[in-house]
Amino acid sequence: MNLLNIFTTLSFASSLLLLSACTSIPEGIQPVADFELPRYLGKWYEVARYDHSFERGLEQVTADYSMGEDGEVKVVNRGFNPAKQEWEDAQGKAYFVQKPDVGHLKVSFFGPFYASYVIFQLDKTDYQYAVITGPDRDYLWILARTPELPKPTLESLLDKAEKVGFDTSKLIWVKH
Repeated sequence: MNLLNIFTTLSFASSLLLLSACTSIPEGIQPVADFELPRYLGKWYEVARYDHSFERGLEQVTADYSMGEDGEVKVVNRGFNPAKQEWEDAQGKAYFVQKPDVGHLKVSFFGPFYASYVIFQLDKTDYQYAVITGPDRDYLWILARTPELPKPTLESLLDKAEKVGFDTSKLIWVKH
């Protein structure tokens, strides 16, 4: 095997490893089982999140999930940028990583690049709130069907997030 073939093989293997890491689940996190996508579809309000450049400064953030024509989940994230006095949105698509009854999806807003969307807390009775992470503990979102959650519910979600290793003091509380 010549040097070019070795380099090509290593590059391909490294790319696969990086791509699979982007759709991985953080250690100690368990995606919800018995997940029902039809009940999850619709509008969610971002109650709290970790800070990231792609949402920095945004208020009134929502996520809207619907079914696409080819079986994908269409994602529309929308937020108001008060500095620019305008709405910003990002459209993406998501697919299940494992089975459709496991709350682990991969989502893409930028072409062929996917990242994990791991639902690890969910109101399984009414689908009124959820806690999501990404491929590692650098990502955390609390979503709800309404802009605010009752204090006992919110405290319970924060407690559960802390127990699996999230620093909830880093959360940004979204203005609605």
